[in-house]
Amino acid sequence: MSISDNKITVPKPVQGTPDATGQLDDLLALMARLRADCPWDKKQTNHSLIPYAIEEAYELGEAVQSDDNEDIKGELGDVLLQVVFHCQMYAEQGRFDMSDVITTLQEKLVRRHPHVFEAETLKDDAAVKVRWDEIKLEEQQAREARGKSKRRLDQVKAGSALMQAQDVQKQASKLGFDWEGIAGAVDKLDEEIAELKHELTDKSTAEVKANIREVEKELGDCMFALVNVARKLNLDAEAATLTCVHKFKSRFGYIEKQLELAGKQLEDSDLTEMDALWEAAKQHERSS
Repeated sequence: MSISDNKITVPKPVQGTPDATGQLDDLLALMARLRADCPWDKKQTNHSLIPYAIEEAYELGEAVQSDDNEDIKGELGDVLLQVVFHCQMYAEQGRFDMSDVITTLQEKLVRRHPHVFEAETLKDDAAVKVRWDEIKLEEQQAREARGKSKRRLDQVKAGSALMQAQDVQKQASKLGFDWEGIAGAVDKLDEEIAELKHELTDKSTAEVKANIREVEKELGDCMFALVNVARKLNLDAEAATLTCVHKFKSRFGYIEKQLELAGKQLEDSDLTEMDALWEAAKQHERSS
C-alpha cells in the first residue's frame, strides 16, 4: 500500500505459537502479537526505542568485525526488529506501514542510481559519488519546496554524540566560527571544567541531585569542549574514546582473571585490591 492511497495495513497478530518461516509477513504478524500481549512491548513508543536502534547498529558493526556468521545473523535480525517494531507502531497510529517504507526505499535506490537504471554512464566510483551527491541535493531542494527548510549545520549526519559534536564543530569552523589555534580550545575546556566543579564542589549529594539538570548541561559542555580539543589536534574523538573503552575492558578483564587465579570473584574483592591489580594490569601492558 502506498502512503498516497492512505490504505495502511495494520498486521494481525499471529495466533498460537508460530514457527520460524523466514517470511516477512509472518514476522510482522509476530510483532503484532508481541504488541498485543507483551507488557514491555506494549508500553514502548517510537521515541523510547531510539536508544535500542542505536545500540543494535553498533552491535552489528562489532559482529561484522568478528566475522562470526551466527553473531552477524543475530545482530542483523536485531536491526531488522527495530525496523519492524517502528513500522508496527506507525501503522497502529495510522501514519504508514511496512509496505510504505519498502516502497520509499525502492524509489530512492532507483532514483539515486540513474547509471544503473537509466542511460547515464559513470566511469568509476568517484563519479558515482559525485552524481549521488547531486541527486541528494535535488532531493533536499524538493524537501525545501515542501517547507522543510535547511540550516547550514543540518548536513551533520546522525551518529554518536561524539561524532556529531566533532562534525558540528568542523562545519562551524568552515564558516569562520572557530579559534585559530588550539590554545583557545584548551582555555575553553578549562573554563567548562571550572563551571562543572562549581556545580559539584561543597555540595551534598541531595543538593547535586536537586540541580542535576544543570550539572548535566555543564558535563555536556565539558565533553563538547574536549571534543573540540581533539578536533584541533586532528584526532577522532570517537576513536580516542573507543580506545579508552577497550583499554578499560582489557584492564578490568586482567583484574577478573587474577582474582579467579586466586580463587576469588569480583564480588569478593574490594577497591584497594582491585586498584592494585589495575596498576598491575598497566605494568603488564607496558611489558607486553
